[in-house]
Amino acid sequence: MGARAAPSRRRLAGRRLRYLPTGSFPFLLLLLLLCIQLGGGQKKKENLLAEKVEQLMEWSSRRSIFRMNGDKFRKFIKAPPRNYSMIVMFTALQPQRQCSVCRQANEEYQILANSWRYSSAFCNKLFFSMVDYDEGTDVFQQLNMNSAPTFMHFPPKGRPKRADTFDLQRIGFAAEQLAKWIADRTDVHIRVFRPPNYSGTIALALLVSLVGGLLYLRRNNLEFIYNKTGWAMVSLCIVFAMTSGQMWNHIRGPPYAHKNPHNGQVSYIHGSSQAQFVAESHIILVLNAAITMGMVLLNEAATSKGDVGKRRIICLVGLGLVVFFFSFLLSIFRSKYHGYPYSFLIK
Repeated sequence: MGARAAPSRRRLAGRRLRYLPTGSFPFLLLLLLLCIQLGGGQKKKENLLAEKVEQLMEWSSRRSIFRMNGDKFRKFIKAPPRNYSMIVMFTALQPQRQCSVCRQANEEYQILANSWRYSSAFCNKLFFSMVDYDEGTDVFQQLNMNSAPTFMHFPPKGRPKRADTFDLQRIGFAAEQLAKWIADRTDVHIRVFRPPNYSGTIALALLVSLVGGLLYLRRNNLEFIYNKTGWAMVSLCIVFAMTSGQMWNHIRGPPYAHKNPHNGQVSYIHGSSQAQFVAESHIILVLNAAITMGMVLLNEAATSKGDVGKRRIICLVGLGLVVFFFSFLLSIFRSKYHGYPYSFLIK
């Protein structure tokens, strides 16, 4: 009786199908097609990403920095999918652009990229590329970029943030500084290996040889070693070099000057108090030297016992040097420290 009362499984299934709404079959079919399409789209993205990474690895095997035009930039940097970081140097290396800073920055960028390419940690998570203005003008316009060189980091996901643009004006473009910035943005640490440079050693050897030869020729008369004026001049040269920012230039590696690519105007004085150009340090050196010369002439006019008229002329020349060049130096200071209220003669 129990077996006869229980309905068969086939009859129960028929009852369940009988009670399903008639409109549910197209919905289930649409849901099945959507799942298949999503799966196919994901597979297509994976294949596209694999092709992009394979192409980038092939380019990296031939050169550490690969050049990009507008099409390549949009395909490999702007368009998803991406699972890699891209460091891009926007530059203008053509001779007609006359961008000496671009060439200097390119040398440091090449050292950094080679250090990454030939390191044991090299992988497909970081690549180095370059966009030249004459090869990718549309890229510069797309990014509203009006200066070169500029370094940018394009992360694997999302758009670049403000920190993804390297602060070249403040930090300089030395390979070590670029490597530190990349480590902050990507967690990829690059140890910079510079090619051997024997110019410093050769210059030192020549200097020692020159001094040794001079001492040998004057071996019977070495009174010039005790010349106070000579040692004073050497000391002043060292002081001028240090106070003008030459050591800062050596550490930070700033550009010599900045040329606006749109109007061609060249700036020799940096507009910020946090940075400087190499040309700016040379200008400061000359101004300090002129002020010192003026002070020396004033001292000479006050302490010498020569003709009064000659001493008066020396005094006026010294005073003129001090007043004019100190005014010029103060005007440069005001241009860098905005809001500084004081000036003298030159504003």
